Amino acid sequence: MMPEKFDKLRDMETFTEGLMNRIFAFQEKQHPAWDESKPFPQRIGAIPLHNLMFSNPDRDPKLLGPTIAHYYPLREENRALVYYAKQVAEDPVVLDVHARNGFIGSLLAREGVNVVGLRDPLEKPNQIANFYDPTCYDMREGGLADVDFPIDVAFSAWMPSGKNFTPDIVRLKPKLIIYVYTEHVNEYSKLWQTGCAAAFNDLPDNYRIVDEWSIARPANLLQEAWPDLAASIEETRYVRIFADQSVPEIPQYAPEQMAEPYDWEAELEMALLTIEAKQHLRSRGIAV
Repeated sequence: MMPEKFDKLRDMETFTEGLMNRIFAFQEKQHPAWDESKPFPQRIGAIPLHNLMFSNPDRDPKLLGPTIAHYYPLREENRALVYYAKQVAEDPVVLDVHARNGFIGSLLAREGVNVVGLRDPLEKPNQIANFYDPTCYDMREGGLADVDFPIDVAFSAWMPSGKNFTPDIVRLKPKLIIYVYTEHVNEYSKLWQTGCAAAFNDLPDNYRIVDEWSIARPANLLQEAWPDLAASIEETRYVRIFADQSVPEIPQYAPEQMAEPYDWEAELEMALLTIEAKQHLRSRGIAV
């Protein structure tokens, strides 16, 4: 008998039908995400996890970055980041250092902080060029040298490959620096996919780590559950949070109540459950 936690998989056929319809609609650009005139909450609703992991088939990688984002955000993780931001200022100003289309930073802003996005005109634009919430996210063009206002938090998510923005970040004297990155090495360039080792490790002595964690994405996450979907590499995403020495000790984040997850997290849960169920069956000698 299978453990009770796998009961959700009994609805896999119905779930799969809905998932495939959503993926098709997104690829055909029938999803509100493609329409910049729509409200942000409508644009992020029912985005398939597949379309956060893979770009649209019609994207030209020579000209464009990912269709939406470099990674799939998690609601509870964003709440944790905002918790830390609010420990250094009552109403913190968060600088989204690599804003791109504003998608990642807007999800952070919607948890209750002021976020200013810094979009580098030298970086490839996302296929969906503007995907931010104007009600809580302030998008600006330029680089770190153009920042002429005080910030409390620097949020560096997916630093460009092989680069080290940390010296320019610390010159702004943020009280908190949040990094989201991976140590995956590009098989062609041999560079880290995000930043470089020094960027996330060699900070000035006045910065200390206050929290860090990692989130592993198994190989073939979607294909294990839905064989018709594309294969994917195993990847680990790291979060590392540094505070300036002027910041008192910060208690670690401990949610009193879990938040409603993003829509794509339902597909993530089903995919991970499928992988776990297969492992359970194999451990009992059942071939799957």
